[in-house]
Amino acid sequence: MPQSTQLPTHILIHIAEQLNIPLKSLVATITLLDEGGTVPFVARYRKEATGNLDELGIGSIAEKLQYFRELDERRETVLATIEEQGKLTPELKAKVEAVLDRSELEDLYLPYKPKRRTKAMIAREKGLGPLAEYLWKQQSSDLPLEVYAQTFVSEEKAVASSAEALEGARHIIAEQINETAEFRKHLRQLMMNEGVVVSKTVDGANDPEGKFQMYADYREPAAKIPSHRMLAIRRGANENILYFQIELDSDRPVAYLKSRILQQTGDWTPQLETAIEDAWKRLLNNSIQTDVRLELKDRSDLEAIRVFRENLQNLLLTAPAGMIAVLAVDPGLRTGCKIAVVDATGKFLDHGVIYPLPPKNDLPGAAATLLTLIHKYNVRAIAIGNGTGSREASAFVQDILREAKLGTVFSVVVNESGASIYSASEIARQEFPNLDLTVRGAISIARRLQDPLAELVKIDPKSIGVGQYQHDVDQRKLNDALTGTVETCVNRVGVDLNTASFALLRYVAGINERTAQKIVDFRNEHGAFRSRVQLMAVSGFGPKTFEQAAGFLRIRNGENPLDGTAVHPESYPVVENIAQSLNVEIAQLVANPALVSSIRIENFQNESTGVLTLRDILEELKKPGRDPRDRFVVPQFRADIKKIGDLEPGMILEGAVTNVTNFGAFVDVGVHQDGLVHVSELSNRFVKDPNEAVKVGQIVKVKVLSADPKTKRIALSIKALQASDLPKIKHGAPPQRSPKSQPTLDDKLASLSNRFRTR
Repeated sequence: MPQSTQLPTHILIHIAEQLNIPLKSLVATITLLDEGGTVPFVARYRKEATGNLDELGIGSIAEKLQYFRELDERRETVLATIEEQGKLTPELKAKVEAVLDRSELEDLYLPYKPKRRTKAMIAREKGLGPLAEYLWKQQSSDLPLEVYAQTFVSEEKAVASSAEALEGARHIIAEQINETAEFRKHLRQLMMNEGVVVSKTVDGANDPEGKFQMYADYREPAAKIPSHRMLAIRRGANENILYFQIELDSDRPVAYLKSRILQQTGDWTPQLETAIEDAWKRLLNNSIQTDVRLELKDRSDLEAIRVFRENLQNLLLTAPAGMIAVLAVDPGLRTGCKIAVVDATGKFLDHGVIYPLPPKNDLPGAAATLLTLIHKYNVRAIAIGNGTGSREASAFVQDILREAKLGTVFSVVVNESGASIYSASEIARQEFPNLDLTVRGAISIARRLQDPLAELVKIDPKSIGVGQYQHDVDQRKLNDALTGTVETCVNRVGVDLNTASFALLRYVAGINERTAQKIVDFRNEHGAFRSRVQLMAVSGFGPKTFEQAAGFLRIRNGENPLDGTAVHPESYPVVENIAQSLNVEIAQLVANPALVSSIRIENFQNESTGVLTLRDILEELKKPGRDPRDRFVVPQFRADIKKIGDLEPGMILEGAVTNVTNFGAFVDVGVHQDGLVHVSELSNRFVKDPNEAVKVGQIVKVKVLSADPKTKRIALSIKALQASDLPKIKHGAPPQRSPKSQPTLDDKLASLSNRFRTR
């Protein structure tokens, strides 16, 4: 739904300055978003309007827009409440309207906010307001303070002495100090800049695994503490193992308050000094500390979410093995290894159970089953889940492939995080209502190898396991960020309209779950889509949805060759004009780089189609429907390394990056337990953000620094390698070897059966 709230000009200017983008681009982007434009669509097809902002920039605008619109709603509530009290002055109204920070708005509202009965309220009820005002003004008088205070003594108002009167006046002043927005803003910044996060173990707390041992007596400046350590401390506090606070030397805030409040020396000075100290210790310290703790939490959440988002994006964009038949092995010991076969399109074909691992060790039977399925379904890859027994299962499979001389078949260990979540989900039940959960999980492992993106979108992103402290951060912000990341990846790659699942279609720009299901239903009833225009026949698929979604939906071998590209239907007339100018058919223009390169962009520029859009069109015509993901490569684990105990310091191994955090990267080297490359070991140069050095899914070489089977901790290094061994993303298809001779299936089964019986 379009958003009707128009932000004031000064806020728009503030956002433009914060994001460092032209005001014109900001306003145009906001207009497009308010008109129902999605981030992927606006970024891809409205570059002239936005000034070529990418999805990250447009996403940042959307976040700022939400923040300031929520702030504006709160601002209106605050103004209305103060006005109802009859206390809204022109000066106060101007301050409230100018504020750009939620905390500062709450500071301005604090004096007018309904609150429980305070010491200052009681003092005012006793008629001590004028005495407090006298102290605050600090003006000389012929009447000594002690004498003046005596005039407020009243048995009726329960003020027994001048000392009680002065104490009540100090309570009023302390509350006034606490409710002064200018003071609160400065002290909040002071605590953030100079405060120290201090954590300690709660007396009698039980931490058997030692998860929070590092923070049992820990100190770190609030300004510098990284996200993962702040979240770890907060988790420890939530589990009642730790407690923490922000320490700040009281001399600093008290000195600041005195410098702002004390104007001249008099008999009022000791009273004001006492009130200032009381204001800090009794009111401000706790209140400001709460604000800073929340600010640190928000800062840590945003950083953790950023890391999660980047890891998820890299994982979703992992290179696909492509359209090949895959046999999946979900390793298991006592219950056996579940296997499933899918064809090149991901269609389920067959399943079974083999027992090549302890305690049964049925190697001949397992070998026979695998070879039979490989030949029956023309399997080209074997995907092995990385759970318990994966290395043993992988070694067994590789032995079979080597002994059977199946050089055209490769095996690879696949990250199975979240497969069990998928197998029990509603999506899995709809796909395979008559299959056991374990078989569904094996099918998911096979499909992950074929196309990680298409399969992983079926799982809640939080279950994929590439985040840090994901359960401790703001869940709404996390869900929004991860959903946006999935949408970005899906739309960047594009979706085959005739093969995409409901789970994949729901992430296409402009398409919600209901529309996605209607597309699938329409496809099931009427057959494959022949053109993008046919989408308009889907119930509920209106012009706006078509505008947002069409460019990201592909139709292979459709009626219009442009339907298989990222060229938006609104630009088809432009391509037709280009084809006519070259005196060729559109089909001849598509995928003809030499012909496309001869086109002069300026000849086709008009009011609705600018240079940026034309460049995108020409690039797409050169490589229609291109997949932006890297080409697939198989990580090569050492066959002799199967468990942590096999690792020795100094070993050079190849592995796959499974997770990237603020403190380093985790790498799977094939021993069931990922090793950690600390941020200090990622590169010989300083690395502030580990994502600058490595990405999830990247194949890297690492050197083993240490391996402890007892604690299951593996320390790895990348920087310790020679320059020639430094990590790099590998490209190229998996090796395809043609065997010199091809024995019959019966020969292979007999040979393997004899071999495994002798083990």
